[in-house]
Amino acid sequence: MDVEVDHYDALGLPSGEEGSRLSEQEINKAYRSKARELHPDKRPDDPNANANFQKLQTSYSVLKDETARKLFDDLLRVKREKIYRRGQQDSKRRKMMSDLEERERTAFVVDPSTEARQEEARIACQLKEEIARIKKMSAGVTTFEQDKPAREKKEGGDSGDSGASGLDKEKVLKVSWEKIGEDYTAQRLREIFEEFGDVEDVVIKSSKKKGSGLVVMASKDDAVAATGNVLGNLSNPLTVLPLQPASSPVVFTAEINELDRPELSNLVGAEAFENSVLEKMKRGLSRRF
Repeated sequence: MDVEVDHYDALGLPSGEEGSRLSEQEINKAYRSKARELHPDKRPDDPNANANFQKLQTSYSVLKDETARKLFDDLLRVKREKIYRRGQQDSKRRKMMSDLEERERTAFVVDPSTEARQEEARIACQLKEEIARIKKMSAGVTTFEQDKPAREKKEGGDSGDSGASGLDKEKVLKVSWEKIGEDYTAQRLREIFEEFGDVEDVVIKSSKKKGSGLVVMASKDDAVAATGNVLGNLSNPLTVLPLQPASSPVVFTAEINELDRPELSNLVGAEAFENSVLEKMKRGLSRRF
């Protein structure tokens, strides 16, 4: 289409604002020069010679006519403005995209002060949990002394002269469990063993891999009954042994293989811990007489 042709360029002239300022003489001179170059007589071997020369004449006719040239200049101006606006829009779009990408990068960057506060809160929480664990362990060790008044009131005169001689080890059960699944507390052990009789005391000792404790039953019969029946949670069964068995010890866990049973010396922990707890129990009984 003729409207898509740059008529200034067809005559070898500069286009745009510079072309609109060209004089009629400059246009005539350019046309004569281009006509000599593209005349079909000078291009006998060019099959497109006639068509090209016709286009040249059309462009010259548009530029020679004052009204047609003004319309053509207006058309070129509108196109230039369109290209300029498009460039501006592209520039704004690129800036918007750049700003968006920058905001996204900033959103994923952790602020150092925020990271420090989070780290401080995490460490404080861990410390709080550790202090609670230490207090819990301390409370378990001192349970015997704290329950002394209730124990004395309950036992009354039942122990007679035998109380002064020390704690009956046949009433004491050694309990151990793995640190998997649900853990056991002194209160939980008391609830389990009270199903077989009165429980006088519960002392717990825990480590990272294994939990253990001593349960003092009110009578030897209660201790024997508990030894043969206590299982605890199936997901984390208890291993129960008498501290001083009258005969052979009974080990009852959730279908545990005899080959897999832990050694007796390792079920509760260090021997020193057991002796220390028993010694405290003996001193508590001795002070009553």
